[in-house]
Amino acid sequence: MSKKPTKKPQWVIEKEQAKKAGAGETVWLFGLHAVRDALMNPSREKLRLIVTLNAKNKLEEAISAAGIEPEVVDPRSFKAPIDPGSVHQGAALEVKPLNWGSLAENCIGAEVPRVILLDRVTDPHNVGAILRSAEVLGASAVIGTRHHSAPETGALAKTASGALERQPYLRMRNLSDTIVELQNMGFLVLGLDGEADETIEQALEGRKDRPVALVLGAEGPGLRQKTKETVDQLVKIDFAGGFGSLNVSNAAAIALYASRERS
Repeated sequence: MSKKPTKKPQWVIEKEQAKKAGAGETVWLFGLHAVRDALMNPSREKLRLIVTLNAKNKLEEAISAAGIEPEVVDPRSFKAPIDPGSVHQGAALEVKPLNWGSLAENCIGAEVPRVILLDRVTDPHNVGAILRSAEVLGASAVIGTRHHSAPETGALAKTASGALERQPYLRMRNLSDTIVELQNMGFLVLGLDGEADETIEQALEGRKDRPVALVLGAEGPGLRQKTKETVDQLVKIDFAGGFGSLNVSNAAAIALYASRERS
């Protein structure tokens, strides 16, 4: 008598489905800068390139380096599957999302690592701008969550202005668990909150030689209560005037700069 096959738990089925969906996921990047940087990135798996003749000429060196055969189209019939309102500049590239590896691989190794964590920041333009600032200011990684955070998109890549190809952007399952993991690695984790008692500089007085992670919430709701309870300390940006509100991407740049150890 044959055994009845054991039914898989629902969570196992969902995990397998997510893995299968992820394996087939692709992203369309657009714009000369974003496409050029992706073409020049050896870690980026490139699938299909659609360009006008003018864009092809401008990207000639990058196309040659990538070893990809472009599809040259008339500007009037540029039919890459991107938003019709996107400023594509005659270039669109289909790619696989980047795999940056584990949290430890990206957050351990720098002399004085700095990390940005994002709590429900879903606007791709904000995340793109944060990636750009993170790259300029030497952050080890920008970390969001698999759900309720901006995925890799053409709009994000264009706003990042090439930083998406160079600045690690990790999307973890659970933000609180990620904070605890960073704390176990020796990171001091600071959550940005306008109602906090101390500024970033005050909280880091005499401690700027430590690894630091900065957690920023979405504009409006800010950090979730669970996040506030998990970080080591809540801090604020010291505002000069009575209007104490910043776009999250500007706040990330200022916070990252304020946390750096400078001679």
